[in-house]
Amino acid sequence: MSTKNPVAHAMNYFLRRADTFTRFLTDGRICLTNNAAERALRGIALGRKAWLFAGSDRGGERAAAMYSLIVTARLNDVDPQAWLADVLARINDIPNPRLHELLPWHWKAHQQVHNTIAA
Repeated sequence: MSTKNPVAHAMNYFLRRADTFTRFLTDGRICLTNNAAERALRGIALGRKAWLFAGSDRGGERAAAMYSLIVTARLNDVDPQAWLADVLARINDIPNPRLHELLPWHWKAHQQVHNTIAA
């Protein structure tokens, strides 16, 4: 096979990066497909017409920030609605140096401790 053959180019590309292409075999965290990522983005794609009506660039930035917070809560196995309701109720009473306690991963640990004490 000639080195100028497209198949030879593809094989050379693979051989130079074989460890990258086979990493999923040794690391169980790596998915063979991107289906999970596509499912996660489906909600954004379905709502894109609604995103056009954010009102302004600043409104779009706020919507993106809120969406980021909601997705972060979901990634930390926190109910976004319960978390946002609690954070909005408590945020005025917490001093700035302690605002990090309201982040989803800290909030979840606080809720678990609070539920254990209440039980």
